[in-house]
Amino acid sequence: MLRSWRVKLKLLLATVTLAILLSWLYLFVGSLEYGRFLLLPPCLGEQPSRDLEREALASRVRRVEEENQQLRLQLSQAEGSDGSPQWGASAEEGDPTGGERSNRTACPKQQTVHKCELLHVAIVCAGHNASRDVVTLVKSILFHRKNPLHFHFITDSVAHQILQTLFQSWMVPSVHVSFYNADDLKPEVSWIPNKHYSGIYGLMKLTLTKALPSNLSKVIVLDTDITFATDIAELWAVFRKFSDKQVIGLVENQSDWYLGNLWKNHRPWPALGRGFNTGVILLLLDRLRRLGWEQMWRLTAERELMSMLSTSLADQDIFNAVIKQDPSLVYRLPCFWNVQLSDHTRSEQCYTEVSDLKVIHWNSPKKLRVKNKHVEFFRNLYLTFLEYDGNLLRRELFGCASLPSPPSNQLQQALEELDEDDPCYDFRRQHLTQHRVHLFFLQYEFLALPNPTDVTLVAQLSMDRLQMLEAICKHWAGPISLALYMSDAEAQQFLRYAQASEVLSARRNVAYHIVYKEGQFYPINLLRNVALANTQTPYVFLTDIDFLPMYGLYDYLRNSIQQLELPQRKAALIVPAFETLHYRLTFPKSKAELLSMLDMGSLYTFRYHVWPKGHAPTDYAKWRTATVPYRVAWQPDFEPYVVVRRDCPKYDQRFVGFGWNKVSHIMELDAQEYELLVLPNAFMIHMPHAPSFDISKFRLSAGYRGCLQTLREEFHQDLSRRYGAAALKYLTAERSL
Repeated sequence: MLRSWRVKLKLLLATVTLAILLSWLYLFVGSLEYGRFLLLPPCLGEQPSRDLEREALASRVRRVEEENQQLRLQLSQAEGSDGSPQWGASAEEGDPTGGERSNRTACPKQQTVHKCELLHVAIVCAGHNASRDVVTLVKSILFHRKNPLHFHFITDSVAHQILQTLFQSWMVPSVHVSFYNADDLKPEVSWIPNKHYSGIYGLMKLTLTKALPSNLSKVIVLDTDITFATDIAELWAVFRKFSDKQVIGLVENQSDWYLGNLWKNHRPWPALGRGFNTGVILLLLDRLRRLGWEQMWRLTAERELMSMLSTSLADQDIFNAVIKQDPSLVYRLPCFWNVQLSDHTRSEQCYTEVSDLKVIHWNSPKKLRVKNKHVEFFRNLYLTFLEYDGNLLRRELFGCASLPSPPSNQLQQALEELDEDDPCYDFRRQHLTQHRVHLFFLQYEFLALPNPTDVTLVAQLSMDRLQMLEAICKHWAGPISLALYMSDAEAQQFLRYAQASEVLSARRNVAYHIVYKEGQFYPINLLRNVALANTQTPYVFLTDIDFLPMYGLYDYLRNSIQQLELPQRKAALIVPAFETLHYRLTFPKSKAELLSMLDMGSLYTFRYHVWPKGHAPTDYAKWRTATVPYRVAWQPDFEPYVVVRRDCPKYDQRFVGFGWNKVSHIMELDAQEYELLVLPNAFMIHMPHAPSFDISKFRLSAGYRGCLQTLREEFHQDLSRRYGAAALKYLTAERSL
């Protein structure tokens, strides 16, 4: 009996010791994790490394647990000899302790990635639509990521321009981007006939061992129609599970395509069982290069094409044929890493709970319209990232050193130099705001050889002016370049509006450039510069979205450019502006009709009643009878709408919101000695609309008007520095007002 009590006492002391150690370990780890709980859900993974002290503590805890189990076993044996009940049943052979059972989970312990390890992602992207779709994929990755990322884009010239501008303006910390010209890779795969809608770009993933840098050892390869529901580092960690022979990680195909039973005479490419889907691929590039991957897939493709004649699923058919020949090459990824929402999918067998989902793949040509029992849930997840504010993803990765970025450093320095006590701080802060820019948001047909007298209409707008687009397209047949100031959600509303419009969807020469909202002022001159910089014609017609040009103005301007020999002279052609106060207007078909309406009072010269000096120098009295272009002189506050060469001065972006945004531009044109020529048979009419928010602030706020005056004075000083004595007349004219 005495021995039994001694054993109980030892057990009690061991239990207390274990409790103290566990509590101390819990608090210690909690402080390391900045307040996160120790007992996180196991499937979320653990931190990649722990201090040696923590490892030592864990080792001590295990030793104490072993001693505890031995004591319990001794106690049960001792009590068993006394005839007492054996209450230590949890220590029976092969049965874990109760504490161990309560902490056990169905999720296997996951491989971990160091938080500052650079993860590499490769994506093939070509054309306007794919460039738009890939942004949603990138957002879903950035939302969950905790690691630095390096995106490798294999692109055509269109996607290169779009994505390069987007990432440069996005300025996401710890994100690096490299581009590779798809045209250089086309000879590698152009010999393969492909029926898939992705065309030649659907074969590009076969060339990644050659396309990507030779010192890059591994990469995750993704299709553009992927959405991540977890941290991509979890997928990167799977590389550590590869055996010595495995070089490719893939998820099994979740349809019966490769079984060959979808329809009569269906004959797919050879595959291992159901085959594998290549929407998500893990590639060990160094091993593939050593194996001679390029020769391997080429020989396989050549052999199979002798009987198959073409691929049906692009690179996926060739990957599967290679794996069929040598199954040891593939590591089978769990199916939740590529939940495929194609027609006839069996993906429902892949998940039982939302928490199981890792990656969603919209691999049907129908995309969001695909039929699936849970498609509403998947669609909502996709739409969340589609409309998510990308500005919120500009977050730093603390604790990881990032490569220096000169534009980012310069911007940060300029922001730090601002005086927050300056009454005009908000204006100066807006001027320095870095807006994300997505060029050519919709399909646009680039001009191969533009006409030397061709002209593009240039304007900017926000969501509340969308109704003007169809009318302008009916009045102007030539190319148009528009900058749209919108949020991510509004950009998607615009996309649906444009695709549903018969007028807009029929046009391929209208370029829509999205400048994403940020800040409290409307960055009107930034928008104008974005639209201006992305024109292709030699000449541009600089207008505003509220104006409808006269019918036939496009042809008239081209003829005028030729007749006036504008390529040999420095001139700005003025299109006289008028306005109506009626929302419904029978638009005049000629100058004679316009003059009649002007005399009847249904039309007016633009802003004659609120801002006459803005357009008075056009000399409307002379225009009524003019038959040839006539020259006018610059006057203070003159802001006509003009046709100039594309390489004209940019708009001054310090002017945001309302006031002096066009006046400053015309002043600089005059400083550069542009002739101001009024066209005698051209006109445009301003349509009525509700006052903008910025003009309301200008009218109501003395501080707003005071800051505008300050900006004007600073602009004059800058003009004097650039143009010297020639700019003195502007300062003199300003003081005489």
